[in-house]
Amino acid sequence: MSAEIVNLRRARKARARTDREKEAEANRAKFGRTKAERRQSDAETELADKRLDALKLTPQGTDEDGSATT
Repeated sequence: MSAEIVNLRRARKARARTDREKEAEANRAKFGRTKAERRQSDAETELADKRLDALKLTPQGTDEDGSATT
């Protein structure tokens, strides 16, 4: 009925190792792409932004730049 003895130094190092591994995986996903993949992703993002801007509504009585119309 005794508790498991844990070496705290080893536990800290193991946790740090898994944290570094998660960060490395995120970096591989973020930076480990070919130029064509990056361009495709950028084009998709730009298209989505343009679609969103096209769907935005301006308040009645104002122009797109926010100045009041008469």
